[in-house]
Amino acid sequence: MAYSDAQKEATARYNKKAYDRIEIKVKKGRKAEIFAYAASLGKSVNQFITELIDKEMNQ
Repeated sequence: MAYSDAQKEATARYNKKAYDRIEIKVKKGRKAEIFAYAASLGKSVNQFITELIDKEMNQ
């Protein structure tokens, strides 16, 4: 089933209400490396970074 424009808008509204966004900057070339590493772990980049933050902050 196709992802309709209405579904996209509803998802965007929910995400804006439920989540904060953090932007990070990395050196050219690192983005692909980070995406590949996260994928090799079977994780999204968001999940990978969030778990690293949680681990560091819970020590």
